[in-house]
Amino acid sequence: MAATNRPNSVDPALRRFGCFDLEIDIGIPDVVGRLEILCIHTKNMKLGDDVDLVQIANETHGYVGADLASLCSKAALQQIREKMDVMDLQKDTIDAEVLNSLAFTQENFRFALNQSNPSALHEIVVEEPRTTWEDIGGLENVKPELQEYVQYYVGHPKKFLKFDTTSSHGVLFYGPSGCGKTLLAKDMANECQANFISVKGPQLLTMWFAKSRGGSAGDGSGVTDRVINQILTEMDGMDAKKFFFIIGATNRPDIIDSAILRPGRLDQLIYIPLPEDKSRMAILKTSLRKSSVPKDVDMNYLTNVTEGFSNADLTKICQRACILATRESIEKKQQRIRPTTMDSDEPAPELEIRRDHFEEAMKFARRSVSDKDISKYEMFAQTLEQSRVFGTQFRFPGQ
Repeated sequence: MAATNRPNSVDPALRRFGCFDLEIDIGIPDVVGRLEILCIHTKNMKLGDDVDLVQIANETHGYVGADLASLCSKAALQQIREKMDVMDLQKDTIDAEVLNSLAFTQENFRFALNQSNPSALHEIVVEEPRTTWEDIGGLENVKPELQEYVQYYVGHPKKFLKFDTTSSHGVLFYGPSGCGKTLLAKDMANECQANFISVKGPQLLTMWFAKSRGGSAGDGSGVTDRVINQILTEMDGMDAKKFFFIIGATNRPDIIDSAILRPGRLDQLIYIPLPEDKSRMAILKTSLRKSSVPKDVDMNYLTNVTEGFSNADLTKICQRACILATRESIEKKQQRIRPTTMDSDEPAPELEIRRDHFEEAMKFARRSVSDKDISKYEMFAQTLEQSRVFGTQFRFPGQ
């Protein structure tokens, strides 16, 4: 009996009939399997009443048995660290009272989850998004469409298997820069409780691509085509893999290869426009939800004068106003602790973002997307919508 995690590296002579001819693939456990493994590793652990192993099993996508064992060990070590102040390390034994107080909590497992990654993804940068719908202002028309394309597929795959079909495996966000396309992708991963692997365009241009381009006498089109073809091959190869979803984001949809947009790949295109009035108000409130803003700050007026501003532009205004308020607070604090004012009973001023802070921040505000760029995106979206006119007129006979 032999075991390996690299079967393709085994000599074919060993895999012929008469040798290791029976091969059993032990795959990554599903939710039920992860729950059973967690129950085994925690059966001798004293768990608190707040520990929810079902929730932990749902949040550990891609974890194998060793990963879950490591997770439990890290949670145990964290609980011990919290009790170090009541332990006497000079003794050979630990008091029974201290041992009885070592009850592992959900917070211990939450800490361990933040310190762990699936073994299969150790060589890949895996992000754990913490953004939610509340962190994204506006885009109310886009969110239901995203739930249909992404969240339904990742969160309810059995519904599609019932009809012997699958949902789309990819979606493309397009629109002006700074409108929240990347943030939306991270939010969807968090809502679906899925691992999020972010790959930027330059990361695909590896050192081998650079060498090939350098040796091609200035003609890099052939190398570029091979890179695109390889990407398409990898995307097609994911059809047989479950629970994979590709989200693309671009501000240049007009130059994307049409082969990437065919059915089965990034076949769903979603336009992320500049925020309208309600969305701008939501973005401003979201950016300032943890800040103290007096009632005399007219947010409606600020919303009206920032027409044409992107999500990033509005966030930058709020950040600059916050910096100005913080700077003023620090300067006042330094004045209060000087020797001449050491005995002053004046209370510390409350840190809040006033009207003058916003007025000063607006002096540096600018639109990052021009009217020309907006019209270009709207024309592309309109052209895409017109290509769907045929389907809107379809009716079965007799209706």
